[in-house]
Amino acid sequence: MIKNIFRMCFISMVIVLFAGTVFAAPPIKIGAILSVTGPASFLGEPERNTALMMVDEINKAGGINGRKIELIVYDTQGDATKAVQAVNRLIKSDKVVAIIGDSTTGNSMAVIPVVEKAEVPIISCAAGVKITDPVKKWVFKTAQNDSLAVMKIFEHMKEKKIKKIAIITVSDGFGASGREQLKLKAADFGIEIVLDETYGPKDTDMTAQLTKIRGSSAQAIVCWGTNPGPAVVARNVKQLGIKMPLFMSHGVSSKKFIELAGEGAEGIILPSGRVIVADQLPGNDLQKKALLSYVNNYRKHYKVEGDHFGGHAWDAIMLIKEAIERGGTTPAAIRDQLEKTKNFAGIGGIFNYSEQDHAGLTKDAFVLVQIKKGEWKLIK
Repeated sequence: MIKNIFRMCFISMVIVLFAGTVFAAPPIKIGAILSVTGPASFLGEPERNTALMMVDEINKAGGINGRKIELIVYDTQGDATKAVQAVNRLIKSDKVVAIIGDSTTGNSMAVIPVVEKAEVPIISCAAGVKITDPVKKWVFKTAQNDSLAVMKIFEHMKEKKIKKIAIITVSDGFGASGREQLKLKAADFGIEIVLDETYGPKDTDMTAQLTKIRGSSAQAIVCWGTNPGPAVVARNVKQLGIKMPLFMSHGVSSKKFIELAGEGAEGIILPSGRVIVADQLPGNDLQKKALLSYVNNYRKHYKVEGDHFGGHAWDAIMLIKEAIERGGTTPAAIRDQLEKTKNFAGIGGIFNYSEQDHAGLTKDAFVLVQIKKGEWKLIK
């Protein structure tokens, strides 16, 4: 009798364990294409690290509605062809329900036709305004638009009565978009662009362009690009003894730029998300709690502070999480819920997506910061 009872208990336990294994909900597959290595690694590496950190935290807390997340990351190395290949693989082989990335404007633009055709939502971590303007049904972004960054710089210049500027922009997707916005919005702020210079992504000396700028009537310089080019510009400006103010884009909003620019970084002003000056924000700032949590958590995991770029991935993962919690796990359901996102206090700003706006931020997502003695200082 006892043997039979023991046998029945054992069989019941095996059945329960087997059933739990068979009927456990499968993981929710989310893809990521990021420039983890290559020239844009200062963007992609913190984005990859942040995405992995956030997914691990979500899974440890029980997942989303009881289901774990499986994050599949492919390194595009800053190459548009690799980005397209990776997106196709995520959609066709990995069967993901949403994608985050890429890190750069060029790569993000390259994959748009693929996700639009496949009807899988993607949240880009790049800044180019053309990623979401005009609106594409399946494409969203978390990086603040370069048009908003331009407005933030020009507002400051107007306050300082700077009316003539020279611009020097990199000849890639991000630089071309920034150059277009600089030229488009200058007149709205009473600013004249007296010199328009460019440089190549792999150029290592910009003294020729900057010598021309030094001899012009410009009162300030705006450089638009991502590392390492802007750091070269900063060093060359110092070497040439140019005293006019130097402004940079949000494309250099990381400590890596300060390291690369060295003494040339001193005094530079740029628009940035609040994350790099989180501890300097007033207590009533709506983002401060999330910002400090992210900065400290990233430091705990990776021994350095979380930055502006990693924050784009934090926002993307959390926006997808909230969309799934509200509306389901199919690509269409996630897309629909992303579009309904309101007052999401993220790392990059307060997001409000809509049918007409898949960027979701205003110029208030930016603050102006200045580099002083190798540190970021909030301009109040």
